[in-house]
Amino acid sequence: MAIASPQEIKRTRRGETSRAAILSAALDLFQERGYEATTMRAIAERAGASLGSSYHYFPSKEHLVLEFYRHTHELHLAAIAPMLAREKDLTSRLRGTVRAVVVTCEPFHAVAGSIFSTVANPSSPLNPFGGAAKPLREEVVALYAEVIKGSDARIPGDIAEMLPLTLWLYQMAILYFWIFDKSPGRLRTLEVIDETAELIVRLLTLANLPVLRGSRKRILGLIRSVVEH
Repeated sequence: MAIASPQEIKRTRRGETSRAAILSAALDLFQERGYEATTMRAIAERAGASLGSSYHYFPSKEHLVLEFYRHTHELHLAAIAPMLAREKDLTSRLRGTVRAVVVTCEPFHAVAGSIFSTVANPSSPLNPFGGAAKPLREEVVALYAEVIKGSDARIPGDIAEMLPLTLWLYQMAILYFWIFDKSPGRLRTLEVIDETAELIVRLLTLANLPVLRGSRKRILGLIRSVVEH
């Protein structure tokens, strides 16, 4: 394995610092002016970087938002790692994971609101269901697969196959609720998470009943059709 030279290490660190400064400037401006009104030139000026340098690290504003997604996801993973290593109860694992999403994103609440209208547009490259967001979306779905796998819950195979994706959709619904939540500390959102996480796990338990197998197949089919289209 080649060892990086001091010059290469210095360039890497300088690049990381520049990227962080540009992202921070973008988030500040998104909050102040809104996503649409913010230009890459204004971001570069706020970051103290050249426009060419800004485009080198982030070819478009969309790339800045995708970097924001990635940043919050990494914070989220770090926050929940101890809980997932400790807890085996599925309700606790699910509740802790989704609570950590909104707690991690809370410092960026105003920014999230400023880009919501763009993200919600089906034609936007920032749409969570779009191609640009696919790599991170798959990582979050894989995280929920780990939330399930590491629990002591017994889940039917057909449900287990679709459950991680379904829980990602649940997370998205919670985040949209959080964006519009004006309660102090977003306590309403945390209460909704506590109630719905327990309800979801109870419904999974009921899904094992023979009388509900037909309904279970129809619901899973509906989820597949929504995601595939």
